[in-house]
Amino acid sequence: MKAILLAGGKGTRLRPLTVHTPKPIVPILNRPFLYYQIDLLRQVPEIDEVILSLNYQPRRIEEIVGEGEGLGLRLRYVVEPTPLGTGGAVRYAGDQLTQSVVVFNGDVLTQVDLGAVLRLHRERKAKATIVLTPVDNPRAYGLVETDAAGNVQRFLEKPGEDEITCNTINAGIYVLEPDTFERIPKDTAWSIERSFFPSLIERGETFVAYVYDGYWIDIGAPAKYRQVHRDIMDGRYHAPPFDGGPPGRSWVSPHAKVEEGVEIHGPCFVDDGAVLKTGSRILPYSVVGRQTHVDEAAVIDGAIIWPNGWIGREAVVRGSILGRNCHIGRNAVLEDGAVLGDKTVITDYSTL
Repeated sequence: MKAILLAGGKGTRLRPLTVHTPKPIVPILNRPFLYYQIDLLRQVPEIDEVILSLNYQPRRIEEIVGEGEGLGLRLRYVVEPTPLGTGGAVRYAGDQLTQSVVVFNGDVLTQVDLGAVLRLHRERKAKATIVLTPVDNPRAYGLVETDAAGNVQRFLEKPGEDEITCNTINAGIYVLEPDTFERIPKDTAWSIERSFFPSLIERGETFVAYVYDGYWIDIGAPAKYRQVHRDIMDGRYHAPPFDGGPPGRSWVSPHAKVEEGVEIHGPCFVDDGAVLKTGSRILPYSVVGRQTHVDEAAVIDGAIIWPNGWIGREAVVRGSILGRNCHIGRNAVLEDGAVLGDKTVITDYSTL
């Protein structure tokens, strides 16, 4: 059985972080995001291969991920000649498939029981099964209506107050039958949500929903990207090195250099080769990436710093995200919400 990961997007909401780092390999703590999705797929023994549907910087992804060595699943790369949308990408990647296929959007992080989703799909002999998740504010999303038996009835895009009849949204996870792919035009940009799924409803085919009310998040925007790290550290999403440990703990690599007089307040994460100089303070929900240097009396407060950063003496980085090889000068201050691309330099005494 195969799985398709739709990982061809440009990650525009995460720019400038994704200018040189495609969204599938954006780091969560110190692992590419894609690895967390593969962890979930690996829980289904039937899945023996993951097809990565790519378009944006595919070579960069292949450099990092390779052929899946050590991930427990074989990987295959399919590169779209042009952006084909979610439906077109499924057709292009799955054109030769003959068995049920699991499809994942490339920005979804969840702990859904994929085995249970597959069982429902097979029990109902469905042409398609969609995972739905409830949300607190239905007006901000497109809703998916179902009947009492779990059959999908219709999709509502950004409904008005008087149109809200449910609170379930598309979670970006599907089980599909390949004999339906022929209705997707070849080599054409096509939406699985706006064109393919409505065709199932119009034809009266068996199209069912699996409602999942556990952990689910779309990491594609800076606030959500930061939230994922908080959720891992708080144990709401289970991932190493924080799964199974006491809440509020710090994880500091044994290969980091921590001088005397450094304050570390958990939960936080300090990766291999990081240097924390005397008097520096690492406050809760901070991530200090590999080989990052935090100089004397600098403060990292709820910020995420990718590898090879330099934080100058008495600088303050608060609630921000820094790409690779960023240099923050002495006494510079970055306040909540700053997002810096790779190799950004903030000069001494600047405030951003």
